[in-house]
Amino acid sequence: MRVITLEEHFATPLFLDGPGQELKKAAGKFEGRAMKLIEPLCDIGDKRLAAMDAAGVDFQMLALTSPGTEQLDAGDAVALARESNDAVAEAVKKHPKRFGGFAALPTMMPEKATAELEQRVRSGAFKGAVINGHVRGRYLDDKFFWPILECAETLNAPIHIHPTNPPQPVFDAYYAGFSPLTAVHVIRLILGGAFDRFPKLQLVIGHLGEGLMSLFPRLDNMTPAMTKLQRPITSYLRENVHYTVSGFNFPTTFLNLLLEVGVPRIMFSADHPYQSMTLARAFLEQLPVSAADRARIAHGNAEQLFGL
Repeated sequence: MRVITLEEHFATPLFLDGPGQELKKAAGKFEGRAMKLIEPLCDIGDKRLAAMDAAGVDFQMLALTSPGTEQLDAGDAVALARESNDAVAEAVKKHPKRFGGFAALPTMMPEKATAELEQRVRSGAFKGAVINGHVRGRYLDDKFFWPILECAETLNAPIHIHPTNPPQPVFDAYYAGFSPLTAVHVIRLILGGAFDRFPKLQLVIGHLGEGLMSLFPRLDNMTPAMTKLQRPITSYLRENVHYTVSGFNFPTTFLNLLLEVGVPRIMFSADHPYQSMTLARAFLEQLPVSAADRARIAHGNAEQLFGL
C-alpha cells in the first residue's frame, strides 16, 4: 500500500535566522526537543528519505514550518518564500517520486503571492500553497487576500492552512498558558463568504480537523438565513475542506471525524519531525476501516486531490 503524508515540515537557513530564530536559540541553549528538531527540519535529502523508508512512508508533501512567512515584513517574506520554494524545487527535482511541495507565499502582498503560486504550481513540483494562520492579525476572510484564493481556485491548487499563534492580544486574553491551535480561521473564511465567491476552492487542515468535528452539531444551528450564506456551515466543511491525521493518533477523535465527513475527506499525515512517522504509520494500520478505505486515506484521496 502506497503511503502519502501531507503535513511534513522543513526549514531553511534563512527561516532559522528570521521567523524561526526562537527555535534556533532554544536549540542552542537546551539539549531538549528544540535541538532534536533542527537537523530533521533542515534535511530534505538522504536522511529524511532514510527515515521515510524506515517508517514505511513513500511520498511527502513538504511545507515550510510555522510561522512561515506570514509575520515578516514584505521584503523579507518575498526572500524567504523564494528561498524555501527553491529548496523544495531542488528536492523534488532530485527525488520526484518521493517529494512534492506546498508553496510558501509572501501572503501580505497578494499580487506577488499569486505570481509565486502560479509560477510554482505550473512548474509541476508544487501542488498547492501553505499559509500559516493570520497575516499580522489579518485573516484570509479579509477580501484583501482574496486574489490568492481566486488564484488557488483557478489553478485547482488546495491551500493548506496551518495553525500559528494568534495575534498577541488574543493570545493574552484567551490562550495564556494553553495551546492556541484552533480552527477559527476556517470558520472565518466560511462566514466571510469566501466559498460562496470561490465555490471550487479547497482547503486542507491537519490534526484531525483541529477540533472542528466537535462543533458540527452546533454549527448546524447557524442556518443560511442567520449567516446570509448560500449553504449551511457544515456543508462547506464537508465539501470545501479536507482533513489530515497529522500526528493525532487518537482512535476516538478519528471516528468522530469519520462520522462527520466520511472517508473521502480524510488523508494521512505524520507531522514530521514534530511527531513520529513510525507511530503514525502504525496508527494507519489500526484504523477501524476496511482495507479499501484505508488505502483511500493512505494515498487514494491525496492522489485525487493533488494529482499525484
